[in-house]
Amino acid sequence: MYHSVLGIVLPFLGSVDLNGYLVSVFLLCLLSVVCFEFVNGFHDTANAVATVIYTKALKPVYAIPWSGLCNFLGVALGGVTVAMGILKLVPLDTLMTLPVAVGACMVLAVLLGAIIWNIGTWYLGIPCSSSHTMIGAMIGAGLAFSARYHGPGVNWGKAGEIGSSLVLSPIIGFAAAALLMLFLKHVTKSHSLFHAPSGENDRPPIHIRLMQITTCTLVSFFHGSNDGQKGVGLFMLILIAFLPARFAVNHAITPDKVLTELNASRQIVQRHLQTNAESKPVLTELATAIDQTESSLQQKSENNVAATYQYRKQVEGIIKDLRSVVTDKRVVLSDTEKDVFSKSATELGHVVDFAPVWVIGLISISLGLGTMIGWKRIVVTIGERIGNEHLNYAQGATSEIVAASTIGLSTWFGLPVSTTHVLSSGIAGSMMASGGAKNLNNGTLKSIGIAWVLTLPAAMLLSFVLFQLFHLFV
Repeated sequence: MYHSVLGIVLPFLGSVDLNGYLVSVFLLCLLSVVCFEFVNGFHDTANAVATVIYTKALKPVYAIPWSGLCNFLGVALGGVTVAMGILKLVPLDTLMTLPVAVGACMVLAVLLGAIIWNIGTWYLGIPCSSSHTMIGAMIGAGLAFSARYHGPGVNWGKAGEIGSSLVLSPIIGFAAAALLMLFLKHVTKSHSLFHAPSGENDRPPIHIRLMQITTCTLVSFFHGSNDGQKGVGLFMLILIAFLPARFAVNHAITPDKVLTELNASRQIVQRHLQTNAESKPVLTELATAIDQTESSLQQKSENNVAATYQYRKQVEGIIKDLRSVVTDKRVVLSDTEKDVFSKSATELGHVVDFAPVWVIGLISISLGLGTMIGWKRIVVTIGERIGNEHLNYAQGATSEIVAASTIGLSTWFGLPVSTTHVLSSGIAGSMMASGGAKNLNNGTLKSIGIAWVLTLPAAMLLSFVLFQLFHLFV
């Protein structure tokens, strides 16, 4: 089995400069991230199919594979913006300078801590956010890292940004779904829209079925584009921790392309240095950064960790400088020149913010397959236990419209959100708008609320303890 897995992975990695023990740990980490995304598939994606199944719009035998396919496409086509945001939570640059085993401890602590909590809440049938779990696990491992190495272990600025999106998104989901439901109640004349199916053959009219299937498709796709990227980010964390020279930068971007972007910016800087005295300090600093980036470009190598690390730092610095100059009031730039700087920053961003196609493909398959297995526990909770009445067509549609919109916008802005929290709160909001607080199942909402509150500290504690435990063997 060991040699079979190694035979599959190595063609994508090239030669791996690790001893036998670290290769085993490396493969364990890769297997763990695949398992995490697989669990995410049946844990979170069940939310997307709950409404179409319980409103009889689609039978499970059709809904589950369709949702799995849409999740696959969401990961494949969703880009890597959210994935890179996940990576920025941990001290990636520091990890690259430490022994590989330290990175292994962090990765395993994050993955196993998240998987343990996810499987536990799934077994109890409690809709719990995989995003929430993973963020908590990363913060816990980062704190353990900081305690061991007395340096920054968590990017608290990024953590605050992500935390805000995780907290606000379910509130937005509840309010938006309630408002949309009230709007439909007062505007639409279609009584069939508010019908709750009562028997096996009580299926919605064709136009309502198409609406339900469309919203399910959108939620599944955007779940893949958001939650799937978190798996991509974790996979890249593993690759960078174990093989930093190979995967810390995108070696597929040729030096000529990088030089083209640097030279385009250099020409503008040199022109303004001769004519604009007030902006000279800012532009001089940018010119120096461009020269240093060009110098480190010549030295970086897939076999030289120190040189590749330096190149990554220089590229990250020049991107920050280019974007800063565009907004600096002391530097008077034409719109064309601003566009050149912005374009250069975006193109250079692809050097450090990337994921190989095979990584995206593997995570896509894991999430898609996970969707098709183990979905029923969460679906039952979402479909039957949030409200005291059976889910009607309008409630299912409004909650999924709101969920798809919220998740899609969050992906656009590169922010991770919880599909579970957004959709379950959307269903609660639509139920509330239909019949007031008496229409909500307080017991289920209490369980979801407790899980929501406990997930972050529980995942943090699990990963913190696991990091310390694994570190005993380093």
